[in-house]
Amino acid sequence: MRNLLLTLRYSGTAYHGWQIQPNGDTVQSRLAEAFRRIGGADENIIGCSRTDAGVHANMFCCNVRTECTVPTEKIPDALNTYLPPDISVYDCREVPYEFHARYDCKGKEYVYIIYNGKYRDPFYENRAMFYPYELDAELLNSAAKDYMGIHDFSAFCSSGTEVQDKTREIFDCSVERKGDIIKFTVSGNGFLYNMVRIIVGTLLEIQQGKIEKDKIPFIIESKKRENAGATAPACGLYLNKVIY
Repeated sequence: MRNLLLTLRYSGTAYHGWQIQPNGDTVQSRLAEAFRRIGGADENIIGCSRTDAGVHANMFCCNVRTECTVPTEKIPDALNTYLPPDISVYDCREVPYEFHARYDCKGKEYVYIIYNGKYRDPFYENRAMFYPYELDAELLNSAAKDYMGIHDFSAFCSSGTEVQDKTREIFDCSVERKGDIIKFTVSGNGFLYNMVRIIVGTLLEIQQGKIEKDKIPFIIESKKRENAGATAPACGLYLNKVIY
């Protein structure tokens, strides 16, 4: 019995998120099927997090305890043979048996992409949020710094979340422009349900003048979801890095 740490990337457009759902296609279900095809039946694949429907991953980690006899270095090619083109395993290594992809994770980095051109670009369809209005990256970058630190982020998670402890540490939060692309980058020790998308949505409402640029500390302190901005669309969100 080995414990394998897999690293993969995927486009989430066609899937109902990572975790297996009773009535929807998911990345985890596709990976489990690929494992069965290479001789690892009924594997328990443990993901580093749950991504929502339509969310992408440049780096997603999961571990699986398996009796599969395929050599470790050949597992990515073996799995990719049976995975669809929008999911790719690009690394596999053996880790201690007690290693857990979720509980041993020390932090994550997310990126949110906005295409800020005047007209839609088909090549960014389902890969970025289309926003044809003015965006001041310097203004938003300055406001984003107020998210940094250890805070109770109750105001920045969906109201239906069942997590009791909503305190998280944000290591860094920044906004930059490269041509028509606006990139929001946020890293932290953990994130609540829809937290990054609400962080981005709040910054967009600062740009729109609906929220004053110095109000983020007040919103955090209020712990009230209604004081934060709207939830940005899933299509622009990428899990970019997992830290162990």
